[in-house]
Amino acid sequence: MTAGELLAELWGRATATSPVPGAVDLVGVVVVVGALLLLPTWPRLRHGITIVHEAGHGAAATLTRRRLAGIRLHSDTSGLTVSVGRPRGPGMVLTLLAGYPAPSAAGVLIAWAVAAGHAPAALWGALVLLLLVLVQIRNWFGLWSVLVAGVLVGAATWFADPAWRMRVALALAALLVLGGLRAVVELPAARRGDGASDADQLARVTRVPVGVWLLLFVLLALAGTAGAGALLVGPLR
Repeated sequence: MTAGELLAELWGRATATSPVPGAVDLVGVVVVVGALLLLPTWPRLRHGITIVHEAGHGAAATLTRRRLAGIRLHSDTSGLTVSVGRPRGPGMVLTLLAGYPAPSAAGVLIAWAVAAGHAPAALWGALVLLLLVLVQIRNWFGLWSVLVAGVLVGAATWFADPAWRMRVALALAALLVLGGLRAVVELPAARRGDGASDADQLARVTRVPVGVWLLLFVLLALAGTAGAGALLVGPLR
């Protein structure tokens, strides 16, 4: 296969259409993902939420012209994105703010693609995101986490039939919006008192009380969940 033929094959796969999820698919996938998020499987699934969370920080840092110095992912599901630039100002605020809403935003985008019959494009988009994160990873556990996620998404993208690609993309959307919501709800209890959480850092940078940022994170996560649900339920009417 020539390079041109390979590119044509990849483009064809990325732009292929997929079935729109029916009620059975939607309810079944949401129930299964929701159950997994409530079971002891949550810590493992949370690594995926952390990857997108840190990608949000990295994207915001890049867009605000801060220098991205690397991303680290840890076995306790925490992560760290280091960027260099002014310690205060809009760029720093947006960089700190982008982490927790990122999974919800990504979930809404995937839900939109699935509802429009373009689940393969959503999966290929996820692979591109993982590749962009991969080049910024600065520790071994982070490298392993991103590679495993990439293999799982890549296998579904390459080997699954259109119906199963749709279900995998649907499951990914559900994981991101529901998992992102759970991560936000757990944040107040997960704060370690060292002032290192995104909300604490935002409070220091802006002098807006930490409770305001915690509430904003919850509202954005709820909005993302509602938005994804509306997009997916819409075609059923």
